[in-house]
Amino acid sequence: MSTPEGPSTPLTNSNGVLPHDSPVDASPFDTSLFRSYLLSLLPPVLGASPVELESLFDDEFDERVSRFAAEGGGVIYVVKVKDEGEAEDAPPSFSFQLTPHLSYSQSHVTSLALIKRGPTLDPLSPLATQLHILNLFGGDETPYESLHAVVSCGVKPWFDAFVGARGSGKDGDTKMGIPMTKKKFAELELSLLHLQQNVEIPETHLIIHPVIQRAVEQAQSSGTRPNISHIPAKLLNDSTFLNTLHGHVNSWIKSIQAVTKLTRDVSSGTASQEINFWLSLERALEGIEAQLRSDEVNMVMDCLRNAKRFLATVSFIADTGLKTSTDLVHKYNQLMKDFPLNELLSATDLDKIQESLVLIFGHINRKLKLSPYPIRRALPLVEAISRDFNDQLLRVLTSHRLPYTPYETFDRLLSLAMNIFRTWDDLIKEFTNVAREVTRKRSEKFIPIKVVPAHAKLQERTRYLRDWRKQHEQLAVMTGPTKGLGSVGKEVGGMDMEEEVKEAYEVVKRIDVLDVSVEGTEIWITAENAYNERVARVENQIIARLRDRLGTARNANEMFRVFSKFNALFVRPKIRGAIQEYQTQLIDSVKEDIKRLHDKFKTQYRFSEAYHMSQMRDLPPIAGAIIWARQIERQLLTYMKRVEDVLGKGWELYAEGQKLQSESTAFRKKLDTRPVYEAWLHDINRRDMGVNGRLFEIVRLRGGGYQLAVNFDPQIITLFKEVRNLLWLNFQVPHAITNMAKDAKRVYPHAVSLMETVRTYGQTLDLVENNKGIEWLVAEYRNEAQRMVAKGMNIRWDYFVNQYDTARYVSSADGRDSRHIQFVREFASVVSILQDKTNSVIDLYRDILRAVEDLATCPYTTEAFSELLSKVQAAIDRLNLEGYANLEHWVAELDKQIEGILLQRLTHIIQTWCAEFDRSDDGDSRRDVIPLRDITNKRRGGKVLKEEKHMEGNMTVKPIIHEIRIQNQVIFLDPPIEYARSTWIKQLHEWLGVICSLRRIQSSRYEIGLQMQGAAASETTYTSLLTHFADSTLDRPFALIENKVQQLKDYVAKWLQFQSLWDLEAEYVFNRLGDSLAHWQQLLTEIKKARSTFDTSETQKSFGVCVIDYEQVQARVNAKYDAWQRDILSRFGVKLGNAMKEMHASILKARNDLEHHSIEGLLGGTRRF
Repeated sequence: MSTPEGPSTPLTNSNGVLPHDSPVDASPFDTSLFRSYLLSLLPPVLGASPVELESLFDDEFDERVSRFAAEGGGVIYVVKVKDEGEAEDAPPSFSFQLTPHLSYSQSHVTSLALIKRGPTLDPLSPLATQLHILNLFGGDETPYESLHAVVSCGVKPWFDAFVGARGSGKDGDTKMGIPMTKKKFAELELSLLHLQQNVEIPETHLIIHPVIQRAVEQAQSSGTRPNISHIPAKLLNDSTFLNTLHGHVNSWIKSIQAVTKLTRDVSSGTASQEINFWLSLERALEGIEAQLRSDEVNMVMDCLRNAKRFLATVSFIADTGLKTSTDLVHKYNQLMKDFPLNELLSATDLDKIQESLVLIFGHINRKLKLSPYPIRRALPLVEAISRDFNDQLLRVLTSHRLPYTPYETFDRLLSLAMNIFRTWDDLIKEFTNVAREVTRKRSEKFIPIKVVPAHAKLQERTRYLRDWRKQHEQLAVMTGPTKGLGSVGKEVGGMDMEEEVKEAYEVVKRIDVLDVSVEGTEIWITAENAYNERVARVENQIIARLRDRLGTARNANEMFRVFSKFNALFVRPKIRGAIQEYQTQLIDSVKEDIKRLHDKFKTQYRFSEAYHMSQMRDLPPIAGAIIWARQIERQLLTYMKRVEDVLGKGWELYAEGQKLQSESTAFRKKLDTRPVYEAWLHDINRRDMGVNGRLFEIVRLRGGGYQLAVNFDPQIITLFKEVRNLLWLNFQVPHAITNMAKDAKRVYPHAVSLMETVRTYGQTLDLVENNKGIEWLVAEYRNEAQRMVAKGMNIRWDYFVNQYDTARYVSSADGRDSRHIQFVREFASVVSILQDKTNSVIDLYRDILRAVEDLATCPYTTEAFSELLSKVQAAIDRLNLEGYANLEHWVAELDKQIEGILLQRLTHIIQTWCAEFDRSDDGDSRRDVIPLRDITNKRRGGKVLKEEKHMEGNMTVKPIIHEIRIQNQVIFLDPPIEYARSTWIKQLHEWLGVICSLRRIQSSRYEIGLQMQGAAASETTYTSLLTHFADSTLDRPFALIENKVQQLKDYVAKWLQFQSLWDLEAEYVFNRLGDSLAHWQQLLTEIKKARSTFDTSETQKSFGVCVIDYEQVQARVNAKYDAWQRDILSRFGVKLGNAMKEMHASILKARNDLEHHSIEGLLGGTRRF
């Protein structure tokens, strides 16, 4: 048909979106597409001609299709209807309907369901991809057959295929509910099968006369009980009416008898048909009884009785046989009701099948004792169950595709199957016993109780398959690449064995191995023969390889290794026959091995390695020797067993084998351990052993002194260990020795505990001796242990044995142990605490000692000292927290030790300080001056360098810079000399303060301080160390400071003298000098000498720890000095000139006078001179 032309739409709209992406109402579905689809689909599927299909396309077709294509509709049906009312000889004609709702009618031949896969139909996609199609056949047959075919051949296999392809594990399947779904599918399939297998029980409808029917309706409408008064009186005596009623009653009897006499052959069909037959028959009989109790039937009977027609009424129930049949069916259904056959028929795995068999036979055996169901029917029923069991087992096993499964899965499945068969056999035995018992009780005619199982062939095939696959797997493993045969490859015989075995197996893979029919068995035999032909070639190659290996074996062990490796193949007769020539060789090698065992035995147990291993494993000597002998015996038996494994049963009948057997028997006699045991028993009886005496004893040591020990004989411990091991070795130990061993065993835990405690106590005391410093701290715990020892000296071992006996019979409701056992525990606890505390305090003490020793060598810094002292204090706090005794005295002693070390450090640091301070102005200081000069220039104003301390301990005192300055014609020192003194004293105090300001260690930081005065009185630092110097160590630094200050004062005084250059008046100086040239000359000489102080190239003067910088005043003093020197020199020149003039004048005068005198006068004058 041509489709109506619609507007041509491009593939995409203006936005580039496909039309089916837009909302549904934007592009309605084109019904002509659906019309074309139906016209092409229905003729081949439903056998419809185009003419007949015209009835499908009525006026409502477009509306129905549009509704189906939209979101609301999910399915639409095409129904093929057979036209009625035609002539019988005319060919049938059919019409077709399109409907969204399905109804069932005899005239509906076929229905075709068209199911949408999506919410709407897309006009652009082919309809074939959007629709499911399902054929639903109707007509004369019930729909059960077609529905069963759809589920079992379509839906269920498709689901199984999907689950199998996805391949998730069993756990994953269980979580997703897949096993439950499979079970539901199986149950649905089973239900549909039951529905078609049911024997149809004819429905019985009793014919009621119209008059009777009207009378009953009339009575019911008036609300009265129907009786014959509602029937017209003339009819009650009308013979025609009564004859009609009589005829109706006879027809009732016939129709009822058709049901009551109904039966079926139990041996035909399935078990479910038998069960459903009896259940349906009971329902049909109940329906008949309900009809017989109705008002209409009662009224018919009343009419016949009224007319004296007793023949019809009296024998009615007897003739139908209804009561008898109902009783019988009801009793039979005791067995049939709740019959758990569905558990078997819906089982999806082997475990469920096994469980269902147990349920079914449990039900049958239980109900057969109650229900009179005949045994002759029960036997065929069980055989029918066997057929169902066979089918179900075959279905489950076939679904696994056994030849393709890995061997582990294959073996597991067939083991389960064999287990199920065994379960069936056990259940059948039980059923047979019940059947015989029931037959005897019912006094029925004897019949042989025998069930022919339908699964016998399957059972035999399964067993055979399992053995065959096991042999094949052994062959496949041995020829695999890891077993050493596959590696031979094509070198031997030019054949790849692994590939050959695989090819042989492929033959079997292609057939149904579980087909036990005649044809299936023939196919299996043919395939197995083909397999055997191929495997025979592989066996020949294996034999060649095996003989090669055995030929190259160096000793029996290697042979046995070969045998153990290929042992799996020895079940094959061909291979087993090929190795029999090695008998003699193996017997010789076994003789050698037995000879080695003889040598091992002759070395004796005490000198063997086993003896030392036994001691390590706490095995006593006698039991160890017996075990050793038995091990040799076991090894001997192993060698004998090996020979039997290789040579087969009856090997000892050969001449060589017989000799070997006699030798091994003789050796085994020598290995008899009874004499060893008897000798030990005699020795124990001869000794006087027992558990008695005091708990402790004091032992004198060889080197002098005494030691605490436990009074317990170690032989007693050995005794009870011997007895324990000998009992395990199945020796009969005498009662007296057993009792003694029991006493020893009772006391043994306490004895071992005491021994261990005493040993620990001794070790702990040795530790305390070796660490003298901790004695005070653990004294309290040690005293407690000594108190426990004193307490234990009075206890005897007898108390423990007797106490145990009484405790066995007197129940200690409060759970308290005896005081002796309590003592052992308390003693162990006390010593354990002593040991723990001692070990703990030793560790702490070592840490403290290490820290105290480090105080003598650590860098001289507050941080270093504080860190070490804080470690010591932390350890002391821990000791305090753990409650050690005498801590205060111990800490005081430790503090004295620390004081001594710190005092040494103080003495050394004072000496270092003095050495640094008193360092002479040598080359080192000169080298230091230049950088100091630079620093000084940068940091004028008398700022002092901060003290630097070197971590290595070579601490230095840095020089202080003083400047001689002039300001307002006044010379002064900056900073003053007192500053130097205070700085040096401060530096000294800082050096001493590193130690003196350290916090003292305290023992009572965890005590609550209530006594405030006491707390204040205790010294918290080490300042008092300064008072402990024996000599004048502390005086020396201060004396050095004063000496240095005096030197500075003396030098600075020289500079300060130059202040007078500005302060003095020239006239005052000149007047003081007067006219004495000698004074003038002396002054000039002194001025010249004084210039050496400042008239120099240097600008500073070093005094070691102090530097005087006079650069600033040097030039000005020089200039002033020059001025003074010039003035004094000029004045001195004037004075000298005047004096020379005067002298010259006086000399001239004297000359003149001398010239004027005469010589005579002069002679006399001279006398006057």
